[in-house]
Amino acid sequence: MFGQILEFLVDAFAAFFVFLLLARFHFQWLRVPFRNPIGEFVVACTNWIVHPARRVVPSLGGLDLASWLTAWLIQGSALYITLALRGWEPGARIGAALAALAALAFVDLLRFSMYILLFAIIVQAVMSWVNPYHPFAAVFDAMTRRFLRPLRRWVPPIANVDLSPLVLIILLQVLLIPLAHLRAQLGALL
Repeated sequence: MFGQILEFLVDAFAAFFVFLLLARFHFQWLRVPFRNPIGEFVVACTNWIVHPARRVVPSLGGLDLASWLTAWLIQGSALYITLALRGWEPGARIGAALAALAALAFVDLLRFSMYILLFAIIVQAVMSWVNPYHPFAAVFDAMTRRFLRPLRRWVPPIANVDLSPLVLIILLQVLLIPLAHLRAQLGALL
């Protein structure tokens, strides 16, 4: 019971910061403005770790690698702690085990990025129906625009209803299936 509580706390703490760091990474990549309550919250919660990391990890082509790398390290550390709480020991193959753990953390970051995009698509679609002029609408529109624009060329509106968010949600769900299988295979290596 105590081990389950510790696992839950480690997972909750790590997931909170990993999602915020990934949101920060995606905000910069997608040119989402930070001058809104969501952006300010993300920056306020992650500055303590991103600023020191930026001294070591430079940006690359507009990508905030410091945010991404810290998210990857936190996720990898959380996976390691969770496995250690379950009694996992890498044994003689410590290099291979750590490589599998790093790959597992990378796959998790891809999955979490897709979850962030799924969340943004759903919120953006609902806000476009309910209150398209809400200040948050611009944030979610900026997060989804780059992904929806190509689909809108192929999926025309039907009776003034844009179905491209639905198509993108289906595509993301399809992509999450092989990622889940890859994650299971990497987990089996540990």
